[in-house]
Amino acid sequence: MIASGDSHGKFVTKTYPRLMKGAMDAGLCADTCLAVLREEQNDDGGWGYHNESQSRVEPTCWALCALSAAQNRSDYALALSRAQRYLLASQQKEGFWTASPEMKTGNWVTSLACAVLSLHVETQRAALAGLAWLCQDYPLDSSPWRRFLRRLRPNPNTSLHDDSYRGWGWTPQTSSWVEPTAFALLAMQQFPAEHLPVAASRRRMLAVGLLYDRMCPGGGWNCGNPRVYGVDGEPLVLPTCWALLALRMSPEHENKSLSLAWLEAEISKIQSPASLAVATMCLQAYGKASPAGRLNLEDCEELLCKGVHVLAWISLALNAHRVWPARIGGTT
Repeated sequence: MIASGDSHGKFVTKTYPRLMKGAMDAGLCADTCLAVLREEQNDDGGWGYHNESQSRVEPTCWALCALSAAQNRSDYALALSRAQRYLLASQQKEGFWTASPEMKTGNWVTSLACAVLSLHVETQRAALAGLAWLCQDYPLDSSPWRRFLRRLRPNPNTSLHDDSYRGWGWTPQTSSWVEPTAFALLAMQQFPAEHLPVAASRRRMLAVGLLYDRMCPGGGWNCGNPRVYGVDGEPLVLPTCWALLALRMSPEHENKSLSLAWLEAEISKIQSPASLAVATMCLQAYGKASPAGRLNLEDCEELLCKGVHVLAWISLALNAHRVWPARIGGTT
């Protein structure tokens, strides 16, 4: 049970069903997650990260994505419409989205909003405006001037990587990171090349090169550089999954195969419901076997306490009808 405040300042108790192994199949488990997400929608149409918290773009995007994948869309039509209106109202005139209403500068959530809004014809124009802003956001760490300075004053303690590649950062004009680069690529994959901004083709080429260049030795990705101060970085599940999903439509590459093999070996060790859900989606997208049955071992209320995005990820991982982040059984 979860206690939450009502409009009069009193506390009410919500009881959610248990998602226990064997109690319900994957489809019913996914439907239960969706019902809880609909219940948790704020009055403004968005979702916060946790129960009764302020609406933010990221959890709203994930909840909207999960609801969009529902087989019976009519049950969620009102929730979908309200969520779309929240995201459209949150978009700034320059095309970007901010992580919270108080912020004034766009950041990585623009990629997520673009990808989710691309799923609906009526919101695709807003998504394309966001992609136009993304294509103009170049990280400064790989600018020609910064590269020139590094050649003049090389630092033997920094990671050795090709700084001619450029992806995206968590915030504009900073440094390239694996996950925001992956989300930008995932957003661009939602549209035919002829509908994308002119700069998109080169940005995609540079970003794909950056992901392969930043892979950890032995496969997989961490958040940033694969080697720092002479020490090899350890791959992490979530950055690896998002990178692999972003590279799914790219030509075959030995680094992709190596990283996919790392994830297949790692998934049996994953304890986090969030990481397990995303890893399941990633392996399914590549047509690989995944232990989806492990996803329905926790109470719905416990999952909600971990975050709205976690509940949405689990719903997506268990939903055979999802088309994003990737269609189940997709091919490379």
